Amino acid sequence: MMPNINRKNTIIAYIKLITAVAIWGGSFIATKIAVREVSPVTVVWLRFLIGNIILGYFAWKHKELVLPERKDVLELAWLGFLGITLHQWLQSSGLVTSEASTTAWLVSTSPVFMALLGWMLLKEKLSWRTISGFLLATIGVLFVVTKGDFQSIFNGGFGTSGDILILISAPNWALFSVLSRPILNRFSAIKVTFYVLLFGWMLTSIQFLAGQYWIEISQLSTGGWASIAFLGVFCSAIAYIFYNDGLQSLPATKVGAFLYLEPLVATVVAAAVLSESIVLASLVGGGLILLGVWIVNHNFEEQLE
Repeated sequence: MMPNINRKNTIIAYIKLITAVAIWGGSFIATKIAVREVSPVTVVWLRFLIGNIILGYFAWKHKELVLPERKDVLELAWLGFLGITLHQWLQSSGLVTSEASTTAWLVSTSPVFMALLGWMLLKEKLSWRTISGFLLATIGVLFVVTKGDFQSIFNGGFGTSGDILILISAPNWALFSVLSRPILNRFSAIKVTFYVLLFGWMLTSIQFLAGQYWIEISQLSTGGWASIAFLGVFCSAIAYIFYNDGLQSLPATKVGAFLYLEPLVATVVAAAVLSESIVLASLVGGGLILLGVWIVNHNFEEQLE
């Protein structure tokens, strides 16, 4: 019966990952709407305040609110800084000038960085096919950021300032995912997710309070609050739990490959909700990114056979 149980757990992990990534695909649009009304710091602070309340309830219900030991606090705080404070600031600030669909395509390069970091830190295998996937994804990024105008690179232009921040967030998320693996082997996904979000939110609170950003909260419209609520409930709580559940059950390279669903969801929703145009060069670049990610993931599957 053990093989069937393992197979069932793997299928459940796949379903949770697909759900999490689909939700995050919509997060770019929700964030884009919110940062039109308030600053990125306020968006991140409110988002994870809601997320922590919900996660705190889940952690309490599953009796996971036990305080971590001192040796684990620094590790959880570091992950909170990388995955919440820094990562969400990069993405929210980037979305001020970057299009939601462009952001999603750039973030989809994270699986390639996860493969590289998995090789460097977790001793996961890295072949020439994986390297070729990385190169294809890199070319795809150039297509997406320049909208096909490669001459702009030599003229001192490389997309918007937001595009650069988003591009930085991709390897940062990869680093966060890889470094999360050891502690997820020791504790449940709910406990790790709660404390990572809590520490990340606490670190964001320093900037939020120092800059007196609470004054902006009254500027939020009904649509703005709806976006914040979606980000807090679904993107910050449910999706993070599902993602960490998958990360707990599958290798970092495998989990990273699921992130390719994000740009597909984001592109469609951004066109429908934000009226963003779908540029041919972005589709070509996106296709190259997905092909590169597929090569990385396919190579990993062959290594398991």
